[in-house]
Amino acid sequence: MRQWSSLTDWGRLGRGVLDFAKTLVIAFLLAQLVMVSVAQAYMVDQYSMEPTLLPHDRVLVNKFLYRLGEPQRGDIVVLRYPRDPGRNYIKRLVAVPGDRVEIRDGRLRVNGTPIEEIYVNGTPTGDYGPEVVPEGSYFVLGDNRNNSEDSRAFGFVRRDLIVGRAMLIYWPPARMRILRLN
Repeated sequence: MRQWSSLTDWGRLGRGVLDFAKTLVIAFLLAQLVMVSVAQAYMVDQYSMEPTLLPHDRVLVNKFLYRLGEPQRGDIVVLRYPRDPGRNYIKRLVAVPGDRVEIRDGRLRVNGTPIEEIYVNGTPTGDYGPEVVPEGSYFVLGDNRNNSEDSRAFGFVRRDLIVGRAMLIYWPPARMRILRLN
């Protein structure tokens, strides 16, 4: 009789382990679903967003936000590089469809208004435009304007190439912070 009781105990233990394993599998699958459709982690590879983002910073990107609304001026976005969509870039969105964008004497102007950009690294050089951003496209720049391949080089970015908005730096811990518009 005692032996039978032990087998019953082993059966309960086995069911408990199986239930726990099922819970872990479901949690893993849900986490993967969230990462694919809602948020995803990216590592910064370039110097083009200094001082806002540094190489090897890891950022969490909200991929769901732009299903509810359109990207806005000031958003830091991850995009698929227009010349090679297999590569990701991270840039600041500075002009939306219909905006007239121009850079004169290193100063960004949108619709004729100079934009105050406290996040820009150094004094930008060079001129651009004026150009009107076409429907369904955006104009992006790096914060490190003198060391950035951006819309000045590869042109306007189609909406379908924008992956999502960078929301926060989560690694390294000393740089952890929410990314603001400016």
